[in-house]
Amino acid sequence: MIACSEKKKAAPASQKKAAAKVDAFIVKTESFAENIETPGTIVANEVTEIHPEVSGRVVQLNVREGQFVSQGTVLARIYDGDLQAQLKKLEAQLAIAKVNEGRARQLVDIQGISKQDYDNSLLGMQNIQADIALIRTEISRTVVRAPFSGKMGLKAISPGAYVTPATVIATINQTSTLKIDFVVPEKYTSKIAPGQIVNFTVEGNNASYAAKVMATESNVAVTNRSLTVRAVVTGPAQGLIPGAFAKVKIGFAPKNNAIFIPTQSILPTARGKQVILVNNGKALFSDVETGSRDSARVEITKGLKPGDTILVTGVMATKPQTIVNINKIVN
Repeated sequence: MIACSEKKKAAPASQKKAAAKVDAFIVKTESFAENIETPGTIVANEVTEIHPEVSGRVVQLNVREGQFVSQGTVLARIYDGDLQAQLKKLEAQLAIAKVNEGRARQLVDIQGISKQDYDNSLLGMQNIQADIALIRTEISRTVVRAPFSGKMGLKAISPGAYVTPATVIATINQTSTLKIDFVVPEKYTSKIAPGQIVNFTVEGNNASYAAKVMATESNVAVTNRSLTVRAVVTGPAQGLIPGAFAKVKIGFAPKNNAIFIPTQSILPTARGKQVILVNNGKALFSDVETGSRDSARVEITKGLKPGDTILVTGVMATKPQTIVNINKIVN
C-alpha cells in the first residue's frame, strides 16, 4: 500500500516535467513592402547584323567603326559592272522598241497594220521595261545601307573581300534608347505590370538607373519557371552598354496586413509546413503556407490570424496536446 501511495504521489511530478518551459510569439500584422533582386541584361532598342543581299566582291566599304550613322547611309557596295552592262543593253533596246511602238501606233490608226501586230509591238516594249526594272532592283541590292540610325560596331571584312548573304559586315546598335531584360520568379508574375518602375545598377559603375516596364513575355519559361520582363531605361543612360550585366531591384506595393513569425517557429513536414499553437496551455499543430522570408522571419500567407500564440523554442520536442508552460513572449 505504501508503494502504491508513492507511485500516485510521483505522477504529478511526471506531469510537471512534461510541462516544458518554452518561449512563445504572439502573432500580429504589420506593413510590409517586398523587394527582390534579379539579374538583367542591357539591350539596345534595335540591334542587327549587317549582311549583303547578294554575293560578290566588295568594291567600297564605308563602315565607320564606333561611330553613329544615319538610316540609309551607304555602308558597302558590291561589284555591279555586269549588271550595269545589262542595264545599258536593255536601255538601248527600249529606245528602239519605243520607236517601233510609235510607228505601229500610227499605222494601226490608218489601218496599215492589224491590231494584233500593234499589240505585239507594245508587248515587246513593255517586256523590256520590266527587264530594266528587274535589273535596277538587282543593282540596288548591291548597295548595303544602314537599316536604322545607330552606332556601328567593328567591321568584320575588308575592301576587296568576296562576300555572300551569310557574311557579317558589321553590327549596328540603336543606343539612343536602351532597354533592360530581366526575369522574375513565377510567383511574382501577377505583380509585374506595364508602367512599373524598377531600379538597377551595373558592374563597375556606382550610379543607379531607372527603367519603366514596357512588356512581358507571353509565357513563363518551363526551364526555370520565371517570366522575362522588358523595361525601357528612363533618364540619363551614361555608362550603359548593350549586353552589360545588371542587378535589378524590384519593389512591390506594400501589404498593410502582413503576418511575419520567427523562422524557427516553422516545423517542416512531409505534407508542407506547420506551426505549434498554444491554446489553453496545450500544444496544437496547425498547417500554414509561407511567402517571403529574410534571415530571421518568414511570412505566413495562410493558417494564422492576429492574436494567435505560437511556440518559438522547443518546437521539435513538443508533441500534440502537450501541456506547455510559456517562459516568455519574444518580439
